[in-house]
Amino acid sequence: MSLQETKQAILDGRTALGIEFGSTRIKAVLVDETNAPIASGGHDWENRLENGIWTYSLSDIRDGLQDCYQDLCRDIREKYDVDLTTCGAIGISAMMHGYMPFNKDGELLVPFRTWRNNITGEASEKLSALFEYNIPQRWSIAHLYQAILNKEPHVKDIDYIATLEAYVHWQLTGKRVLGIGDCAGMFPIDSTRMDYVQEMVDKFDELVKPYGFPWKFRDIMPEVKVAGEECGVLTEEGAKLLDVSGKLKPGIPLCPPEGDAGTGMVATNSVAVRTGNVSAGTSVFATIVLEKALSKAYPELDMVATPAGDPAAMAHSNNCTTDLNSWVGLFKEFCDAMGIEADMGTLYGTLYRKALEGEADGGGLLSYCYHSGEHMTGFTEGRPMLVRSPESHFTLANFMRTNLYTCLGAMRVGLNILFEKEHVKVDRLLGHGGLFKTKGVGQQILADAVNAPVSVMETAGEGGAWGAAVLASYLIHKEEGETLAAFLDSKVFVGNEGTTLDPDPEGVAGFNTFMERYIKGLPIERAAVDCGIW
Repeated sequence: MSLQETKQAILDGRTALGIEFGSTRIKAVLVDETNAPIASGGHDWENRLENGIWTYSLSDIRDGLQDCYQDLCRDIREKYDVDLTTCGAIGISAMMHGYMPFNKDGELLVPFRTWRNNITGEASEKLSALFEYNIPQRWSIAHLYQAILNKEPHVKDIDYIATLEAYVHWQLTGKRVLGIGDCAGMFPIDSTRMDYVQEMVDKFDELVKPYGFPWKFRDIMPEVKVAGEECGVLTEEGAKLLDVSGKLKPGIPLCPPEGDAGTGMVATNSVAVRTGNVSAGTSVFATIVLEKALSKAYPELDMVATPAGDPAAMAHSNNCTTDLNSWVGLFKEFCDAMGIEADMGTLYGTLYRKALEGEADGGGLLSYCYHSGEHMTGFTEGRPMLVRSPESHFTLANFMRTNLYTCLGAMRVGLNILFEKEHVKVDRLLGHGGLFKTKGVGQQILADAVNAPVSVMETAGEGGAWGAAVLASYLIHKEEGETLAAFLDSKVFVGNEGTTLDPDPEGVAGFNTFMERYIKGLPIERAAVDCGIW
């Protein structure tokens, strides 16, 4: 579309808006009728460890949403000299899982407990045994039951439990709904009925019945919705919350709010059977859409769903690039101290590319990027560390290669189960997120780590906010009976195959050697957590 055509599309509201709350950045993307991004905005934020809980405050959420939206509006004015007053549809996305319990007055009863908290081990274990289904620690139901086991007084006052995007959607529309992909991060999902598994709902209600709470499971949980369903419209209050300038008009329809796994699937065209994607940022997870159910439950794997409700298996690691980003920040401090001008983009690119010059196994170095706990390897707390022997080859290239390897280490544990024990087949594996911004580096590391071809599309850098915008576009542009997979193939990704890198045999062998070291060295990480110094 020409500049004038795009400007007119904005004025006419022939656009779709996606907003995603990532771990370190809130991003907004506006797309045109071809689903191409035409404007974007952002807001940087960071979770805090308060009283042993990783959290964001409600003011963090509100201020970040408003600043991100205003940044989008500035971008639109600079590019097209118009104000955004409406759009065709809106989609909200955020980090999956977590625990936000509210009372009947809409007050948050305890600080938001994010996916990053590994504090629900007892509940996770007991619910997994009760349901005969893996219930990870970060799932909302595990947080709720752990609060019950802890005898926390707020539980009796719960009127609604939301994830982050369910909360934002609720504030914008008044609707207590959630996309099926993130509902699958709250409680097990029945993909044949597109709803919570009723047998497990009944078991949970019976489990907590002796406590005498005035609610049952379905009273306090979001209603399950699938892609393409309208989930309310922007209210006057919601419009004022989103746009403090007052220019945005109410009445805009919203699609089901989805988790970052769901929008990642959309952003990489990975919602069809035998497709998969790896999202690598603050956390890293591989999600693969299954042909059939797994033979049994595994504590290392989550069973989730695509935004359309198809079953998918996820290997999720809490830790990925946080520690790596800290190292790059240290190099930036060094450059500043030396009077060397180097922007962060240049630093990242230079250091990432240097990693490809390193020895295949990282030269004998060992790193753990555990900024927080890591359920995949059994840690409730983390201690980032770099370890080497006197014989290790401590070079910049090996240092960077090792730090990139360890970003994928815990996730690899879960993928080994899928590929080696369950013999899951994948026709297409795509990468997106910060790890893949430097062309060809993270992509090659991942290909070697999973020993499979990995593709990265040009749109991968737009991430989940673009995926949320595409889900909003699907709401208003789908044809009668058109599936989400068909919509993506014919209207979004047609002609966009991306670039594909095959695994390098030497790199595969090197990563496997690193993983042997990684597994054997876990007692070192355990000692760092247990020693009592920090």
